[in-house]
Amino acid sequence: MRTGDFKQTYGELVTLVDSPPVWLWSALLVASLIAAPFVLNSYALSFLMIVLITLVGTLGLNILTGYTGLISLGHVGFLVTGAYAYAVLVSKYHMHPLVGFLGAGVVPALASLIVGAPSLRLKGLYLAITTLAFSFIINSVILEARWLTNGARGISVQRPEIFGLSFESDAAFTYLCLGFAVLTLFATLNIRRSRVGRAFVAIRDNDTAARVMGINLRAYKLFAFVTSAFITGLSGALYGIYLSFVSVEGFPFLLSIEALAILIVGGLGSALGAVLGTILIVLLPEATRMVFSLFSAQIDSVFTTGAQELKSMLYGVVIILFLRYQPRGLVGTWHDIRRMWVNWPLRY
Repeated sequence: MRTGDFKQTYGELVTLVDSPPVWLWSALLVASLIAAPFVLNSYALSFLMIVLITLVGTLGLNILTGYTGLISLGHVGFLVTGAYAYAVLVSKYHMHPLVGFLGAGVVPALASLIVGAPSLRLKGLYLAITTLAFSFIINSVILEARWLTNGARGISVQRPEIFGLSFESDAAFTYLCLGFAVLTLFATLNIRRSRVGRAFVAIRDNDTAARVMGINLRAYKLFAFVTSAFITGLSGALYGIYLSFVSVEGFPFLLSIEALAILIVGGLGSALGAVLGTILIVLLPEATRMVFSLFSAQIDSVFTTGAQELKSMLYGVVIILFLRYQPRGLVGTWHDIRRMWVNWPLRY
């Protein structure tokens, strides 16, 4: 039985996963997700797609906010940029979907240089306001560039066909989202255990000490912006394909709040926390609606007509509760439960 997290070698310290049960449970989870399209109905499958797409974007934001400690409220700006980049390349200029996904990552990454470079000396609230301003600016640019983006009319997007494989059906598109989610998860885990990831965490914990140790704050902060924007742009492309129509109205500011809520609820700086937080936050409105619908049909109709307002309220309540009672998020709760189980009956 595992009795702690003590590491004896550097290899054990940076290993991706050193526990066979974790690999086993991870394999069972992936197998369950692969089997899900054959079991779930279309309504439940749509939630699974949203969970996977949201997870990709949250993992991207986790690199910037969770690993590096740079608070961003402009997450939705990178989402909409990635969605429009894919839509313009694939739907308007009829390029290959893989080129579209590459553009969905590269274009937001280049845009992050514009917002990241002037923000290198900022932190906390000032950085958050700067990124928020970027999201409003990018929306205005999209609406004004009618020759490229069709302005407020938006762009229709078809589900892709890659190397003869069609992702038109919900089941096939779920597998595409699952592939992106798994690759992104492995990428972020490997970034975290690399020299770059350790530099990110050092900047987050104490940027002055990191500078003394020889870490180039400007370079690593900018790299965090670029990496986060690239991954977030891919999530935006997937979300645009899911909606079948890309427009500014499809990417409200609430998505930025949702992403931050996921990180706070799941646990900042943790890939497992991003997974747990995504599942909770995405399914929370629907679970709340189902519970209240048992008592009154009128409440059920309120959830239908005022979905955005109720989502905002639920996110606010959840954030307040977790900050007050469990600042480490769901991953902190999981660590407490695991420690209690490992040390039983000597936990006291």
